[in-house]
Amino acid sequence: MRSASAPISFEVASVHQSPEPDMRKLIANLNVGIKPESIHIDGERAVFTFMSLKRLIAYAYNAQTYEVSGPDWLPTDRFDITATLPAGATKDDVPRMMQTLLRDRFHMDARRTTLDDQPVLAIQAGKNGTKLKPATAAPKALDLSQPLQPGQTMLESPIGPVLLTRKPDGATAYDMGTRGDFTLKFDTGSMAMNMTSNAITMDGVAVMINILGSGQGREVVNQTQLPGPYQVSLEFALGDLLGALHDDGIDLPPSPGYDDPDNGATLGGSLNAFGLHLEKTRASVTRLVVDKIDKTPTEN
Repeated sequence: MRSASAPISFEVASVHQSPEPDMRKLIANLNVGIKPESIHIDGERAVFTFMSLKRLIAYAYNAQTYEVSGPDWLPTDRFDITATLPAGATKDDVPRMMQTLLRDRFHMDARRTTLDDQPVLAIQAGKNGTKLKPATAAPKALDLSQPLQPGQTMLESPIGPVLLTRKPDGATAYDMGTRGDFTLKFDTGSMAMNMTSNAITMDGVAVMINILGSGQGREVVNQTQLPGPYQVSLEFALGDLLGALHDDGIDLPPSPGYDDPDNGATLGGSLNAFGLHLEKTRASVTRLVVDKIDKTPTEN
């Protein structure tokens, strides 16, 4: 039996720099909460599309991108990877195979470390209580045995599988399993992203903010001690979303409706309406430090 820590690798992997994206399509997808990066694992085939090295590293080491520290070009250098899994391997083995690929093809050296007194954003409950409405039903774990329906995509994320469902009205539903679910839809009137959920935990809200990259460059943690789940609706300002994209190495060109980053309600204001707030604080955090990595991979 193979050891859980033994190095394993893809049977074969093709690594190429990603072509420049179609900005019109990219913006259309962003309007429904879909970022350009994608990971699809189906049977013996794994496909990574428009993935920055920072996201590939985060995926390989089960981390969030804000936990990865390294050269400033990690978010901007993007790659498409098509790989074949060896016989007997499952999708649970793919992150460790990506670790091997990063070491072999990019000559990466990385280490985990704990840093004290680092800036984070904490979701906290107000002193006068909250105005959260309890959910009518608890969120359920994802049934990974069910086949995907038209319009559905299963994303592999550091927190585990997330099921995306495109709806006829242009919205996108995210199912995070026991953490809850939420639906995103872009409001062209307010130029903001609306998030609604019938059942989400406060841990789920923190994960959701981190997934969307709207933590002002900081890790968002849940410090409410509220059990949940709750019914929640929030708005993400366009400026927050554009800033998150910039942190991910994507700068959108000038476009109608995208020229006023301060347009739209703020996430903080939306949380305040529920008796919650984001508090800048400091805490010990785990980071994945990249000491060495090549910008160009070895030949396929």
